[in-house]
Parts: sequence; C-alpha cells; structure tokens
Amino acid sequence: MQEAEAKKTNATGGGEREQSWLKKLGPGLITGAADDDPSGIATYSQAGAQFGFGMLWTILFTYPLMVGIQIISAKIGSVSGHGLATNIRKHYPRWLLYSIISLLLVANIINIAADVAAMGAALKLLVDGPAHLFALGFGLLSVVLQVFLPYHRYVRILKWLTLVLLAYFATAMVVHIPWLTVLRNTVMPTFNWTPAYITTMVAVFGTTISPYLFFWQASQEVEDMNADPDACALKEAPEKADASFRRIKLDTFIGMGFSNLVAFFIILTTAVTLHAHGVTQIDTAAQAASALKPIAGEFAFVLFSVGIIGTGLLAIPVLAGSAAYAISGAFQWKNSLSAQPAMAKKFYAIIVLATLIGVALCFTKIDPIKALYWSAVINGVISVPIMVVMMLMAARADIMGKLVISRRLSVLGWLCTAAMGAAVLAMLYTMRG
Repeated sequence: MQEAEAKKTNATGGGEREQSWLKKLGPGLITGAADDDPSGIATYSQAGAQFGFGMLWTILFTYPLMVGIQIISAKIGSVSGHGLATNIRKHYPRWLLYSIISLLLVANIINIAADVAAMGAALKLLVDGPAHLFALGFGLLSVVLQVFLPYHRYVRILKWLTLVLLAYFATAMVVHIPWLTVLRNTVMPTFNWTPAYITTMVAVFGTTISPYLFFWQASQEVEDMNADPDACALKEAPEKADASFRRIKLDTFIGMGFSNLVAFFIILTTAVTLHAHGVTQIDTAAQAASALKPIAGEFAFVLFSVGIIGTGLLAIPVLAGSAAYAISGAFQWKNSLSAQPAMAKKFYAIIVLATLIGVALCFTKIDPIKALYWSAVINGVISVPIMVVMMLMAARADIMGKLVISRRLSVLGWLCTAAMGAAVLAMLYTMRG
C-alpha cells in the first residue's frame, strides 16, 4: 500500500515525504531480508566454518544474478497483474503447474520446520527453557500476525524486522578480519572441486536464489497494485511503467544487496572464528551462535542469537505466504493478505497449515536440521525449471503485452538459470561415485 501511495503522489507532483527512497522500499526489501532466514544462516555458517574464505566468492557472484531474476519476477507480477502460479496455470500444462507447486510446498514446509526449530534453539540459548515449546510459540505468533493483522500494518512490521540483520554486521565488527586476504579470496577464489564443496556451493546458491522468493515478490507487487484503487496491471497502462520499473529496480537492488551483504558477513564471521579455530562442522544456526561464544565473546553470541530469532519471524510469513499464493493461484482461489480471513478462507488455511505442519515436524523423529541443509539443495534444484518458465513468461507478449523484458535483463536472467543449472549438474556428477 505504501508503494501504491508513493506512485499516486508522484503522479500529482506532490507528497515529497512519501516519495523518499525509504518509502519506495517494500517487496524487494522484505524479499531480500527474508532470504537470510535461520536455515540460510545455518547454510552460510556451515560454508564459512567448513571452507573458510573459500565460499565468499559465491555471494559476489550471485548478487547480479539474484537482482536480475527477482526484477523479472516483480515485473511479471506488476505487468500481468497476476502472481507466478496464476500465470503458469493460464499458459502452461497442468502437469507442469502441479509439479512446481508440489515441490515448492514441500521445500517451504521443510524450511519452516528448520526455521522454527532454529528459533526455538536460539531462544533457549538466551533464556533457557523448552526449545520445542519456544518453536511452537514462534509458529503460532507467525500465524496470528498473518491472519489477524491488517496488511498495511503487517508489511510495516516486516520492514522493521529487516533491521535485525544489522546484528550480523555488528558481530563481524567484534572480531579481527584480515581484509586483504578476504578481498583476494572473494575476487580471486581457489576452487576445491570435491563433492562436499560442490554440494555446499549448490546449497549456498539454493538458499540465496530460492523459488519461494520469486513467488513472494511477484505476489507482493500484485498485492500493492490491488491495494491502490487507481492502479492496474501495467500492460493495461504502459505509460506508468517507467516510474514503476524504477521503483522495482531500486527496491530490488537495495533489498538483494542488503541480503547478500548479510550473507557475506555471516560466512566471513564464521570463517575467521569457527574455521580458524578448527570448528568445521555446523549443523544449525543456534550451534553456530553457541560456538561463537568462547571464541568471539558474549556480545557476538547474543547478537547472532537475536538475529536468528528476528530473521525467522521475518522469513516464516514469507515461506508460508508464498506457498499460499502459489496454491491459491493454481486453483483460482482468492489469494490476498489484504482480504479478511472470512473472504479468503482457503488462502489463510494454507498459511496456517503450512506453518503448523512445519512446527509439527519439530516434534517428530524427522531431523529438521538434516532436512534444512538438503532443503537448500532442493531449492537449488527446483529453481532451475521454475526460472526457465519465468524467463519464457517474461518474453511472451500475451502475458507482458508491450512490456516484455529487455534483452539485457533477459541475458542476465538466462545467465542466472544457466549458472544454477550448471551447479546442480556438477553436484549430481560428483555424487555419482
């Protein structure tokens, strides 16, 4: 809604306060911050602990690719007026739609399970108590916020929650960092083509460029459009496209930049602390926080733990919400966080069920921590066909009208798809024997 208001004031030449760059941030900022969820923190921590500075290059490499593919997803939503699942349903075979939605749902639920487990464990580190009950509490809190809080207030809370990511910058500042060595390893990396290295690389790619982020950002563009009574799909009003695309680019560049910078600092912090002291196996984000305590001190430990809880509160609504958008779009159900629960019962039911099933997995013998690492790998694998479909949609005039993506953006999107595909193939090849 804030983005919609900003567009209206711009059209009338007033409202300078509403037109500040901060007011323009929304779907891209929240999407980027949600990318650094507890399961992502665990993946980045494991990368830093196991390979030291050897994985820093992945963050630099994925940034332009991530920006490109997220801008494409946002443009599909804003131009067509529909989310990704609705567009796939309208223009592609049902088997493809159901395959993509099923894989997305499974990956998201596993991610939710890993995230709430990590949040419960992190709170236990800080105040002691039953981690499973803490996890249940976080899951219920997330459900209540999504179902009962008005959309514009809910989005405002998500924006403020992005500030918890600053904890990871602060954590890095309390340890000694050899910056010249870091720079050299980032821009001139030494590759280690072992199965463990390649699998970790795919996990980093998969947790950085995740399918749920595509679905969420496209759907949030539609939400913001529907919240503005004067707005419509850009293909019906192409004269508004330039201003809208500028906002999308700014939002996405900043959101993904913030996300990748945080990921960089998590890998960096665990590399100079855990890896340097021989701690090379990290299974959970909470374990990473605990391992930091004797090495980097109480301050770093507390910041890392608080960051896990805050990012989880940000990411779980995005994971559950993106699944709800996808399934509702596939079956033509009303899907909007702006709608009252009574008006979109099936949409909200998916949010509740996805969250509670994820929480329930924490109470079973299924190890959510092992599932967490492989959910990142699964995200990497399933993102390839989803990106292929997105690239094809973004080039179709029947979906995008006159606003099909530019050649430059198309090249960037296909490079992202090819890079992820090559990483997955390399992983499968090394796993053969």
